[in-house]
Amino acid sequence: MFHFDTDYMEGAHPAVMQRLVETNMEQTPGYGTDHYCDKARGLIRQACGDETLDVYFLVGGTQTNSTIIDALLSHHEGVVAAETGHINVHESGAIESFGHKVLTLPSHAGKVDAHELAQFISDFYADETYEHMVAPGMLYISYPTEYGTIYSKQELQQLKSVCQKAQIPFFIDGARLGYGLSCDAADLTLSELTSLCDVLYIGGTKVGALFGECVVAHPGQLKHFTPLVKQHGALLAKGRLLGIQFEVLFTDNLYFRIARHAVEQAMLLKQGFISKGYQPFIDSPTNQQFFTLPNEVMDRLAQHHTFEMWGKRGDTHTTVRFVTSWATKREQVEALIADL
Repeated sequence: MFHFDTDYMEGAHPAVMQRLVETNMEQTPGYGTDHYCDKARGLIRQACGDETLDVYFLVGGTQTNSTIIDALLSHHEGVVAAETGHINVHESGAIESFGHKVLTLPSHAGKVDAHELAQFISDFYADETYEHMVAPGMLYISYPTEYGTIYSKQELQQLKSVCQKAQIPFFIDGARLGYGLSCDAADLTLSELTSLCDVLYIGGTKVGALFGECVVAHPGQLKHFTPLVKQHGALLAKGRLLGIQFEVLFTDNLYFRIARHAVEQAMLLKQGFISKGYQPFIDSPTNQQFFTLPNEVMDRLAQHHTFEMWGKRGDTHTTVRFVTSWATKREQVEALIADL
């Protein structure tokens, strides 16, 4: 049985696991105040091209999203996102549970359109009763999106311009950031991406880490952040375990090398499906691939491969998602294609 359900099914990249074992019996201060976290912060700042950045390590993606959004918003504000956005669809109301509404815009292949964002904000303040409504207090996007698509540099520049004009922060969820920046369609670097937003996080859980995410913020954006991280259950007492992992991932470009491997396997998978007559449900350049399959084909594949139904099962056809990871082997993809 070969697994294509998601990109966090394995534990951690062997180099990460080896380093955790090597340092296991060391004694260090807690909560990210150790020298491993300090070194990892330096490597992250270097990769992002800005030595002034604030860098924090949190335990998981949902905690990271809810903590950042809670930190950036006032009590009366909500977060604007695509209707397909992760915080709106797949986080069990985590954002709302901390008192902030998710304000949705139409999804265009998973993406938010800058003109629609500007119109949404304009329409809000044109309503004379706006003070009785939830204000659009920030923008949330993910890179890549829930559909594996990515924003171009121009699209991000347009979104940034709208946010600056409206004086609201711009936050990028980078749970799969490595896979987005490593794909052939990407036209920007991590440094450029960092400059185009106020806060982002670099995903570790889905890109080679055992667990953990790295928050990167421009100075002054996340005030009194550590207490808030603790309130959200996202502060790890044994913080060095996070620092060690990101130190390994951001040494010798390992993070992007293993992400590139996943993208290459996804492209092999995509071309295999296309060569057998199946067109993608959406044209994703990253490690998530979507196809609408006849139910009998889906059921036959499911005998030897696991994957995820994207929504409910259809009467005759069902859209399914296949995800590759840093650990996916070429032989696994070739076996899937052969069984197709």
